Amino acid sequence: MVTRRLCLIGLGLLAATVAREAAAQSCDDRYPWTCGGYVAPPDYGRSGSPLRRGPLSLTPEQQQEEPARSPSGDSVDTLGPAARGRYAALYAPMRGERFPIPEVDLSDIGAAYLRRAVIYPTREQPGTIVIDPAHHFLYLVQGEGRAIRYGIGVGRQGFGWSGVAAVHSKQEWPDWYPPKEMIQRQPEIRRQLSQLQSGLGVAGGPRNPLGSRAMYLWQGNKDTLYRIHGTVEPWTIGTSVSSGCIRMINQDVIDLYQRTPVGTKVVVLSAR
Repeated sequence: MVTRRLCLIGLGLLAATVAREAAAQSCDDRYPWTCGGYVAPPDYGRSGSPLRRGPLSLTPEQQQEEPARSPSGDSVDTLGPAARGRYAALYAPMRGERFPIPEVDLSDIGAAYLRRAVIYPTREQPGTIVIDPAHHFLYLVQGEGRAIRYGIGVGRQGFGWSGVAAVHSKQEWPDWYPPKEMIQRQPEIRRQLSQLQSGLGVAGGPRNPLGSRAMYLWQGNKDTLYRIHGTVEPWTIGTSVSSGCIRMINQDVIDLYQRTPVGTKVVVLSAR
């Protein structure tokens, strides 16, 4: 049995089959992927009511994809020029944050792991998060057989825990406190730590391994010690490196964070 561990972070559309009549709907020039027949699916909370959505919330490209299929390693260069440009906008710098978030170099990430809407038949209710560590995907269920899919990174040993949990709390620009065991194994880490309110750690900011957001997963009144969080190493998305938690591109974890209220159900599938 794999012992639960704290997140040991290494330093180091649907594209739905859009109905023809959708093309006749009004087109918002600010969000070019709403043009030409693409209609973004609604956001749902736990009760099915709409949640806040940022302006760059879904994939710009139109496509239908079978989510159970293993992704290819194709780069974003395999997409058409229009889709590449729109993805560049989706992963552009975010300067309205407490700390600047840089542009994502899309050449570092397989196209399959970029945010997109997909066909995703499931019995889970809208608003549920489903994590598939074996394929490095996180799904936010939208209902009507659809989901928003995000690429993720997981630990080298896969995900040591599977089951059902809930988002117990959320934090913007969280502090990171490496466990004592990690400091003992990697004493060089100590040079990067400072004394924070709760012990030795790295304050929230651009060099913090947890990235821009963190969501903490609990079962009942017990902390699972797993988190969904951002990363300062976006090139690790779609891979199994380091140890521990669910890593996302900072732009993606911000998008998921604003869609995910405390109490959201999280289903973690087996990594095997």
